[in-house]
Amino acid sequence: MMKKKPQDSSLIFALDIGTRSIIGIVGRVVEDRFQVLAIEKEEHGKRAMLDGQIEDIVQVAKVARRVTDRLEEKLDCTLERVCVAAAGRALRTEQGSYTLEFPEVTRVTNDAIGRLESGAVSAAEAALGLGQEGERRFYLVGYTVAGYQLDRYPMSTLKGHNGQLLEATVVATFLPREVVESLYAVMEASGLEVASLTLEPIAALNAAIPADLRLLNLVLADIGAGTSDIAVCRDGTVVGYTMATIAGDEITEELMRRFLVPFATAERMKTQMEDDTITYRDVLGLEQSIPGALVRETVQQPARALAQEIAQRVKALNGGVPSALFLAGGGSKLEGIRELVAEALDMDDSRVALAGNNYEITAFSDGYELNDPELATPLGIAVSAGLGLISDSYRILLNGKPAKLFRSGALTVLELLMMNGYSTIDLLGRTGKNLSVTVDGQRMLFRGEPATPCVLLLNGVEAAPSAVVYAGDSIEFTPALSGASAQRTLKDLLGADFTGGVTINGRLADLDTQLKTGDQVATSSVPTYAAREPVQRPVAPEATGAFDSPEKVPGARSMLSQAVEITKSDTAEQARTETVSVSTEQFEAAIQLEKVENPSPPVEGERRSGLPSWNNPWEKPPASTEDRPHLGNALQVMLNGKALLLPGKPEGTPYYVMDLLEHSGIDFEHLDRGVELQVNGRECAFSQELRPQDDVVIRYLES
Repeated sequence: MMKKKPQDSSLIFALDIGTRSIIGIVGRVVEDRFQVLAIEKEEHGKRAMLDGQIEDIVQVAKVARRVTDRLEEKLDCTLERVCVAAAGRALRTEQGSYTLEFPEVTRVTNDAIGRLESGAVSAAEAALGLGQEGERRFYLVGYTVAGYQLDRYPMSTLKGHNGQLLEATVVATFLPREVVESLYAVMEASGLEVASLTLEPIAALNAAIPADLRLLNLVLADIGAGTSDIAVCRDGTVVGYTMATIAGDEITEELMRRFLVPFATAERMKTQMEDDTITYRDVLGLEQSIPGALVRETVQQPARALAQEIAQRVKALNGGVPSALFLAGGGSKLEGIRELVAEALDMDDSRVALAGNNYEITAFSDGYELNDPELATPLGIAVSAGLGLISDSYRILLNGKPAKLFRSGALTVLELLMMNGYSTIDLLGRTGKNLSVTVDGQRMLFRGEPATPCVLLLNGVEAAPSAVVYAGDSIEFTPALSGASAQRTLKDLLGADFTGGVTINGRLADLDTQLKTGDQVATSSVPTYAAREPVQRPVAPEATGAFDSPEKVPGARSMLSQAVEITKSDTAEQARTETVSVSTEQFEAAIQLEKVENPSPPVEGERRSGLPSWNNPWEKPPASTEDRPHLGNALQVMLNGKALLLPGKPEGTPYYVMDLLEHSGIDFEHLDRGVELQVNGRECAFSQELRPQDDVVIRYLES
């Protein structure tokens, strides 16, 4: 069998994952219109979706795969990339506005428009109150610009104009995380790569009511099996989107209850309502024959409830009755539903019509009739992606594959990584856990290994997490590696030649015993080095002022003579080194004092990366200047305008920006906004190495 050719870059494949069926459309853009080359449809064999939400991922993926296979046979190619749309009863919308003012009259660029729309989207998110949803996270899956203003004058577009005061208003749409991620899971199980994601009512609107018609007050109601999506436009812009929780399945379920039939039988009876007689087999296995009029009578009540729900949602979103309304989706084909919606809205029947007449404005086909109202969503997905009608239709690569994009507007590298399954630990790594034990009443601390920083490249260049990404960007990300935890045995602690008795937490132990944090070790005889005085916590000197000699600066001598082994908690599983607050004067005086007493020149290029520390905690502190560690290992930096003295790391390991995060006051486990990272006035990455006197900024971006 000959291998099929791969999907051409110009070929657009759209899948509409509906509650009752899946429809696939393939085509390409020809002279600013979408040409449909192939259409396939298949119903779910069982109820695999509920109210637009995917319940059975495996079942939905099987149907999606079968639709894809048939399209591939028709086109003799392998389909790899797909455009999809999300839906669900938990849809939420909000409007947001943002103003951007320049110091002087400036030409408006794409960058300025991006910043403007991003600010409006953020305002919509704030108005929605996403932070009050508890553990349930909502993702922005699409937005439309409701209007621009340039120097307080309404504009349809801003690019290329000159002005000083810009304003944008957007209508943003949100869905819960589980809705979006289940859609991606189905595509992955089907062997397909998501090329673009939008919202179902946005897609349907782009097919049924093109932009040229939106000067009128028009409404689209897309009646599916599980949900009824509603979009309202007027004055050339989209007013908003909403969703009715009553749809075609409500009617089917009423037939199930009335005639005791399975779901599939009730669906078939809906299509036979105009017949004089309908024959079916009920759940008891009995064959029944009833007049078609009885079925029509049965569906009247749920159909009227559906029409009233649509009317209520339309009037609430539109602020009244629209000029005209289009019905789309499979549910719009139900006999009498058009008249019931017109009645519920108190509109003339002629002002309510089935969608399809306007498809030809943006799409055409030589082999298919495209005026079917059921094609509104799948055709809209294809048209939106092909003609670039939605802001979510762009593509960003993450490690060579298209990234999941759950929001529009300005998007940072950090936000994108979080959307694609990475966490702050992947960005920062964790220092290995310290080991803290007490031996004969003296506390000993062994430090875990530092984390290996992540590698973050944007278009081949090292980038900060706060960097903004744009369409076509490529991100390469290698997660940080957490450091190994400190491990010691009694043999490591006491020496292989130790011959005395030893207990851990009151129980006898041999030298091969692995130590745990909090262990209390007691020896049967006191070694000669046990007379060592415990290391004392250095007290930050308080004196300041000019000095003639390092000896005259209070605190300089104590800084030089004492080791810094301080922990915040003796009982903490992972103790952390406490930062010592000293003045620049004290620090420099201590350095000078050391140079006088220990004039040995440092190795060329040696970095000063920490205060004195010993790998062997039993080693006696140096008593002479010859044995004293160089205080030049200490690292002083400025963090957010304040001096910070960092204690030493084992073996002179350098400090990185990521080491200062715990001192910044920002909770990186629960970020709710962007973070600014700078070293010496320049944007940096977490992995940037620090040098003495570096001026570091780690703070929230101003909204």
